[in-house]
Amino acid sequence: MTSPIYFDNAATSWPKPESVYAAVDHYQRKIGAPAGRGGYQAALAAGQLIERARAGVARLIGANQPEQIVFTSNGTDALNLAIHGILRPGDHVVTTVCEHNSVLRPLRACAEDRNVSVTYVSCDNDGLVSAAEVQAALQPNTRLVAVLHGSNVTGAVQPIEKIGQAVHSHPAMFLVDAAQTVGHLPLDVQSLQIDLLAAPAHKGLLGPLGTGFLYIHPTVQQQLQPLRQGGTGSSSHEDRQPETLPDKFEAGNLNVPGLAGVAAACDFLQQRSVENIHAETGQLTTTLLNGLARLKPVRIYGPPAGTSRLSVVSFSVCGYDPQDISTLLDASFQIASRAGLHCAPRLHRALGTEEMGGTVRFSLSYANTKAEVESALEAMTSICATCTTEG
Repeated sequence: MTSPIYFDNAATSWPKPESVYAAVDHYQRKIGAPAGRGGYQAALAAGQLIERARAGVARLIGANQPEQIVFTSNGTDALNLAIHGILRPGDHVVTTVCEHNSVLRPLRACAEDRNVSVTYVSCDNDGLVSAAEVQAALQPNTRLVAVLHGSNVTGAVQPIEKIGQAVHSHPAMFLVDAAQTVGHLPLDVQSLQIDLLAAPAHKGLLGPLGTGFLYIHPTVQQQLQPLRQGGTGSSSHEDRQPETLPDKFEAGNLNVPGLAGVAAACDFLQQRSVENIHAETGQLTTTLLNGLARLKPVRIYGPPAGTSRLSVVSFSVCGYDPQDISTLLDASFQIASRAGLHCAPRLHRALGTEEMGGTVRFSLSYANTKAEVESALEAMTSICATCTTEG
């Protein structure tokens, strides 16, 4: 019996590094206390874990101060904090058709509840957005530009640096959804002129589920309003939420076991090097893309092999529903993939894949191997041999 192959890392990375499992287990068994809620040794140790995680994330994305990293329950939570916390009635937002529902749905809520208007910038056939079109969409009342860094559908990496330059010729703030790029690509929020960067910690960052963060540049700290208030373990004599970072946005107990895993994951990424991981997975992705391209019933979506892209490969098989292909891969070949719209309906509409039910997606991480890629190509060759039509 063959070993299962996990190709759904764009949803959550698996397996995690062994050090991540060990860190979570050590906290649960040996520490157990909440962070910032006491002066005894276990509580102090929990606090130190949180600060290790905060410093690790800050280091990975080039933040000046660890306090600029606010921990959230996931990437969606971070995006909601950024969007709902910044927008005011009558504001205008520029975003793209490539966005995940974690951006699209909060914006729809703001449009309905606060009379916020939204402009959706289109993409080309590879899923890439033009910085010039983003700049052209800016209006006098544009308060926020929200753009994903890398697509969870096409693997396209957006020209964030050029977009950042365009945005900062205007008073608008620049929000980047880095769900698919943190831990996969080198990132520097300073050079990219990013005001707010949101990401989960359970994908490329290799932490446990239920963890995420929002980077907040000092210039937008006062404009960003918290979505909840409560205990922080600081300024407890006041019934007003603290204004200092990170306490302003971290009401309630943090997920300390999860963040212990994030701290260990950051150490792992620093040791392995994000640049090296990207290069290794990039080689596997090129092999996968070239192999799929040789199968006539297969159509691939996104930038071609050899270009700047993520290890996310979406494709369709002529005459098959994407869900059927994914089910067959799982049942017959023990390959875990993702099929459907991937929570990015506007992008599938732009690609012409919405009516066919989306695409099949393979997404790789540091743990995948050349042998697994070759097994997946053998499986797809077997499936395509049954096809009577070509893509």
